[in-house]
Formats: sequence, C-alpha cells, structure tokens
Amino acid sequence: MTGSFSARSAQKNKRDFQTPKLVSLVVPVFNEQDSIGKFVERIHEVLDPMAPATDYQIVFVNDGSQDATEFAIRSLMKNDAHIALLNLSRNFGKDSALCAGLEHAVGDAVIPMDVDLQDAPEVIPEMIVKWREGTQIVNARRVDRSKDSWIKQRSAAAFYKVFNSLAERPIPANVGDYRLLDRQVVDVVREIGEKSRFNKSIFSWVGFDTAEVTFQRPERIAGRSSWSYWKLWNFALDGIFTSSTVPLRVWSYVGTILSLASFGYAAFILFYTLFLGADTPGYASTVILILLFGGLNLLAVGIIGEYVGRIFNEVRDRPIYIVRSAHGLKSEK
Repeated sequence: MTGSFSARSAQKNKRDFQTPKLVSLVVPVFNEQDSIGKFVERIHEVLDPMAPATDYQIVFVNDGSQDATEFAIRSLMKNDAHIALLNLSRNFGKDSALCAGLEHAVGDAVIPMDVDLQDAPEVIPEMIVKWREGTQIVNARRVDRSKDSWIKQRSAAAFYKVFNSLAERPIPANVGDYRLLDRQVVDVVREIGEKSRFNKSIFSWVGFDTAEVTFQRPERIAGRSSWSYWKLWNFALDGIFTSSTVPLRVWSYVGTILSLASFGYAAFILFYTLFLGADTPGYASTVILILLFGGLNLLAVGIIGEYVGRIFNEVRDRPIYIVRSAHGLKSEK
C-alpha cells in the first residue's frame, strides 16, 4: 500500500515538472541604460534551456528614468517576445515600481530582481525546482557580500538586527526583494492596499510555505547604484515605521517612567522645603533638566510625526504609482 502511494506521488511530481509554466521576472529600473542588454543576455542563457516546461517574461518597470533606459528596452523588444515594458509617469521609488510590476505580471510565479545582476540569475532554476515541488515562496539569501563596501555590510547587518528586534513579523537576514513568489502569494500581496510600501516586510507577513536558496553577491555589471546612504537611511526608517508600532509603545513606557520620576522628585522637593528649608536654586541643574526633558519631548514628537505622516499618506489615498505607457504585456489570466 505504501509503495503504491509513493509511486502515485512520484508520478504526480513528474507531471508537475512537465506541465508548462510561465515565470515573470519583475525588474524595476532607474537610469540603467548600460545594464539592460547584459541583463537580458544573461537571463536568456539561464532560462532558455528550461523550455518548453518553463516559459518566461521579463517585465521591466521604468521608474522615471532620465537616460536612454526606455530606448534600450524598446530596441530589444523588437526581436524578443519575452520582454515587456511598463513606463511610470515619474520616479515613484523602487518599492512602488515593484508593486506596479507585481500587479501587471501574469506568470504562474513571479521573481522580483535587480537589473545590475547582483541578484545572481544562476539560482533561478533552483528556485523554480523548489517551487514546482510545492513551495510557494523561495527566498534567495546572500551568503557573501564581500563585493559591497564595509559600511554597507555593517549598516545592512545593523538594519536587520534592529528591524527584527522591533517588527511584529521578522524578515530573513540578507534576503532582499529577490525571491520567487507563487501566483497565490502575488494575488494576496496585490490585495494589500498600503500606500507606504516596504515589500520585504509584506512578503514575510503573508506567510505561506517558504524555502531558501543561497548565492554569492557579485559586483554590478555596469553603472553605479542610485542608492545613496541618505536614501538607504530613509528606506530603513520607512521599513521600521511601516512594520512596527514598538517605537510608539517604547515612548509610552519612557513617558510613564519619567512622569513617575518627576512626581517623586516634586514630592521630595516639597518635603525638603517644608521641613528643612529651601536652598538657593542652582542655574546649572535647572538648565540641564529643561534641556533633558525638552529634548526627550521633541524626540517623542518626532517619532509620533513619522507615524502621523504615514497616516496622512494613507488617508489621501493617492495611487502608489501612475502608468504612463505599457508595451508588450500579456493579457491577465
């Protein structure tokens, strides 16, 4: 009986691997004209041998590029039916561009990735194998970031540590947007209506069966990253404040402790004055207390302001992105 069941299971897995599937690669691009051709060439080298069981489309999302990125993509589209292009009306940011790609990709599975080939395409076949075996999310984890600068390595490690200590749902360390998402997962993500997007957190929050592949992060093939340290800092803040309310709760506790300490100190001063007499008040201690409590109040107001600003964006209900034009996109299922 057990042997018969195993045989049926093996036959089912065999049929699943032979059933034609479409995989969509979602690739946000911003001023990446020099990387487009090399990226497409590498994708063909990796995915063409998987035909006919696996077909693929490359959905470029042009996030308001000001160079010849759109021209480079459209010139390749003339002789390549695998390529599609979504032009946004301006630069909305990577997470918004990725959201646009997820909403327009029609594959049975979707893989967000960067065009600079630091997301190594060579692990895509391994991701597809795990997906066909039944896993709905396959994360690609970077095990070697030696090509990144020392500051970027340390800041990334610090971000994951701080984020996971605060977030309600932790995210896997050294896993970016590069992962495979089953169609069911993509449909769930599309239903999430948040305007302030931090996709790494959303991908983790939705759950589903998850597996992992690993790769060594190579150098960029061309150009330079548009992510300055200031942008990375703001991106980290967006991730924390959109994924956790812990900073607000922390200041509730801090405020409670300071209030109790203030009441205790006031009671001590009252007792001391009534029974022992008043000393001449000190200028230094007064200034220190004013600066301390004033600084803490401003810091707390700043944290509250971060949340209020995001509430403001949600209440306005403006679209996450605006499409200027679309080319080569297949009709949705």
